[in-house]
Parts: sequence; structure tokens; C-alpha cells
Amino acid sequence: MTSLDLQRRFFAEEIEAICNLQTSALVEALATVPRERFLPPGPWVVRSETDYFVGTPRRTPDADPRRVYHNLSIAIEPDRQLFNGAPSLLALCIDRLGIRPGARVLHVGCGLGYYSALMAHCVGPAGHVVAVEIDQALAAAARRNLTTMEHVDVRAGDGRADGQESFEAILVNAGVTHPDESWLKALAPGGRLILPLTATMPAMGSLGKGPLLLLTKRDADFDAQLLTVVSIYSAIGLRDEVLNARLGTALLRGQRPSFTRLRRDAHDETTACWFHGPHFCLCQ
Repeated sequence: MTSLDLQRRFFAEEIEAICNLQTSALVEALATVPRERFLPPGPWVVRSETDYFVGTPRRTPDADPRRVYHNLSIAIEPDRQLFNGAPSLLALCIDRLGIRPGARVLHVGCGLGYYSALMAHCVGPAGHVVAVEIDQALAAAARRNLTTMEHVDVRAGDGRADGQESFEAILVNAGVTHPDESWLKALAPGGRLILPLTATMPAMGSLGKGPLLLLTKRDADFDAQLLTVVSIYSAIGLRDEVLNARLGTALLRGQRPSFTRLRRDAHDETTACWFHGPHFCLCQ
């Protein structure tokens, strides 16, 4: 076993411990899928959780691929604040989706395809991953990076489901102001959807901040769980300015987001509603 193999294995075990991962196939994917193949050539611009509060993104001293096997976001295009996300956050999302062998998964905002590759490892050749990226150049690069995985379909687009497919799991890897109706309809009964519900402001540029939701389909409504609060690159074409302002107001209340379900029926706003919008409500 090479030093790079050992570094990958340590990386996988560290992320497993940090996130309390329960999906053994995901841990194995972290230990075997070469992250450096899904990144621009090194040296790399990297960012840790502390860099959000102090300092700025920094550059690795060299292009040794062992540098990318840490809990770091790694720049795809630093000028656009576009990063390959932190493994602890994305691994947490993939784990909480409960992806099983043979499952169908939709990944919105796949970037260069690394996390799509991890999910493809989890579903195995009997499953299917649809990886969608709105940036044409990134989508083309992801298609090249994932070419050996025949059960991954890379598409260029905004990530809305086409109405013809059903998925057991959907991961939205960019900030949105609402769960798109096409995702809710495409989710199979008992299926899970994870998305960052974010508000933006001019000073934040292309980034937004807000709760990371886990929605589980239960008949007409959905169970809703708060996983964490994130700062993430904003989706293109999947945001509404009125909802953006309302989300900003909700977040400025300073209270921890509190909800247990997502309702889509018409009802009056009450104290049980953390966020009450025209087409959906996060409430107790």
C-alpha cells in the first residue's frame, strides 16, 4: 500500500469519526475514490472551517495529492468562490440520505463530480446517479471525470427534475430559496431530499447562509429536520428574491431554526411556523 493509499484510508477514517458515518460503502468510497482526479491541477487553494472567520483561503505548498486528503474545501474557481465542498459536510449529507445499493440518486450542483462519484460507489452498478451541473464547462469536465462509471449520467442544466424519473435520494449542493416542486414530485415515497435554504445579501457576493434541511417524503407533507447551518455558493435559476428577503428576516430573528415538517397546504401563519411562504411552510 502506497503512502497515498494510506493517506486516503486515514482521511476516510477521520471523516467517519467526525461525522459519525453509518454508511460503510461511503467510508470505503472516501478511502478509494481519488479526489485529486476531480480537481484542477495543484497546488490548490484551500479553505478550512476556521478560514470563514479568520484569515483567507490559502495555497498548498505543492501539488502532492496527499494535500487534498484533509477536511478542506478546495477551489475549483477561487475568483468565483466556487469550491469543492468540505468532505465533512458533504459526507454527512450523503450519509443522512441513507443511500443503498440499487438506489436512484439525483445530485444537483455536481461541480467536477467528486461527490457524485462517492454516491455512485454507494449505489453500486445496479443503481443510478444523475449528476447535474448548470455551468457548461464544469458539466463537461464532470462528464470526463466520471466516464468510467457507466451508472452515472452527467447532464448540463439547472437541476430541476424532468417529471419522468423517480429518485430515492436527492442532494442539492447549492443554496436555494425553496424546495423546487419538481424535486418534491420526483422523490419516491419515503425518499429523502437534502438542500441548503439560504439567504443572500450584496456583501456576501455569490454566497448565501441558512439551514441545511433533510426532508423525508410522507404522503402529502414531508418530515423536516435541521442538519446544520451552512454558508454555500448560491444556485443559479433556483432562487426567488421575495423568498430570499423573507428568509433573511427569519434568520435575523437570531433563534435557532426550529421545525419538524414541511407543509404545502394553505393555512394561516401561527407561532408554530418558523418560515411561512406562499407555497410552503416549515413548522412544528
